[in-house]
Amino acid sequence: MTSPLSGLRVIDFTHVLAGPACAYYLGLLGAEVVKVERPGRGDAMRHRGGTDKARAADGMSTAYLTQAAGKSSVTLDLDCADGRAAMQALLASADIFVENHRPVTMKALGLDEASTLALNPRLIHCAMTGYGRGGPLENAPAYDVNIQASSGIMSLTGTAETGPLRTGAPIMDYSVALAAGFAITAALYEREKTGRGTFIDVSMLETAHTLMSSTITDYLTTGTEPKPRGNAANSRSPGAGSFPCKDGVLSLGVNEEGQFQGLAIGLDRTDWLSDPRFADPKARAAHFGDLEAEIITALAARTADEWEAHLMAHGVPVAKIRTLPESLFHPHTLARAFVHRDATSDAVVPTLPFRIGQATAHIPRSTMPRLGETTKGRCQTNSNQSQLGQ
Repeated sequence: MTSPLSGLRVIDFTHVLAGPACAYYLGLLGAEVVKVERPGRGDAMRHRGGTDKARAADGMSTAYLTQAAGKSSVTLDLDCADGRAAMQALLASADIFVENHRPVTMKALGLDEASTLALNPRLIHCAMTGYGRGGPLENAPAYDVNIQASSGIMSLTGTAETGPLRTGAPIMDYSVALAAGFAITAALYEREKTGRGTFIDVSMLETAHTLMSSTITDYLTTGTEPKPRGNAANSRSPGAGSFPCKDGVLSLGVNEEGQFQGLAIGLDRTDWLSDPRFADPKARAAHFGDLEAEIITALAARTADEWEAHLMAHGVPVAKIRTLPESLFHPHTLARAFVHRDATSDAVVPTLPFRIGQATAHIPRSTMPRLGETTKGRCQTNSNQSQLGQ
């Protein structure tokens, strides 16, 4: 079966997580991906991240491996004339150029969007930066944690007692990678009509704001500043949130009238349906604390695993709060074949959260590359690496 992006060539001039993940996703969809790294150490993420220190010391850390499969790796010193010429040759042969360096860095290297599109008018140049072009922060360095802080999302996480909290995973990096992939595929469709490439400017900050879209609309429309609410649901419905059980914790998403009826029946509390305190959404909101206490009492009779299956059968949006291992080894996760084991490194890595056509899963074209393993006759000396920093 032909992959959606087969026949396309991607030059991956990225580092850390967001940029490499974007190129990885394009590769999973069939594109040829050539990763360009600086000589010596290559992508800094090769040597940091994860708990396997031996892999990191070998330049193949788990953080690097996560988005490395399916790529070839060349090393180029872009301060060397031969290295610059080799990079230009790669870009001239490419369909897509993915990078996540600061604009000032790309300008100094002669790889800014004006230069790349002049070299190859059909090229789609996708740049991912912390804040995007056109504002006072366009050249500010930023990582996932900085964007979580500056976007406001940390101020909504946790409680008034804990203060702002970072999410437990680098959600900004991977959200940016998906946003960039979405933009690239749209640009490819546009190129089919116009015959011309384009420049894509992806902002990590705006991606973070996109993840908070409904919260932002509510604030800008009503003027009510959002507050941290812990594990309470955004819907603010009395039957939505996290509730302890006999063993484990259950997440309920009871927002609609039919769902509340299913909850009452499933918990064998049909008396709630005639109780004036809970008769309709307005009454339940007025007696929020009473309903919460009643739900907690009812759920104490069984474990979260038991309630999850039972309440699902009654049409209730419900999920046991699981650990990561529990989630990864859940029968449904296994059935979807979301993760892939690399043949050479034995690393097990995520793939894509969607399927296209008859594909049961989108898997890498090849294994994880060692640094520079496909470099041939190009300038690999490392006279000055400073321009390639974050």
